[in-house]
Amino acid sequence: MSTASFVAMRTTSTSIGLTALRIVLGVVFIAHGAQKAAQGIPSVTQGFSGMGVPLAEVAEPLVVGLELVGGVLLVLGVATRIVGALLAVDMVVAGFLVHATAGFFSQDGGFEYVLVLAVASLAVALTGPGRISVDALFLRASRRRRGVEEPLPA
Repeated sequence: MSTASFVAMRTTSTSIGLTALRIVLGVVFIAHGAQKAAQGIPSVTQGFSGMGVPLAEVAEPLVVGLELVGGVLLVLGVATRIVGALLAVDMVVAGFLVHATAGFFSQDGGFEYVLVLAVASLAVALTGPGRISVDALFLRASRRRRGVEEPLPA
């Protein structure tokens, strides 16, 4: 196998892996945002207050909006690095404010699940969306307009 073939295979598999991670992560955040939206603003705000979230009436619409809209943007691969970073912060804050005192395991209310979501979101923020994304389409179009022949990253 030539070096060029190996590199092409590696970047393709990396891009497929990033795309799978990004889409599944987006769907999870859409589901959690939709769940909160379905419960209603007053109910979720009251729940946030009861869990010790400061400024719950401000945090609730921000979190619901971020999880719903951010999840959709992740699925599409739009503004992926920014959305991934924001969702990572969302999960770190949830981990510290709500889950840290309950221990590790999520079945006990612990931080296990939010930790996985935070790290997955951070991974997407650091690596980008992969070649199968709206972000990559815009990058390719921009490079074509400028006459740049650089290969796209995974």
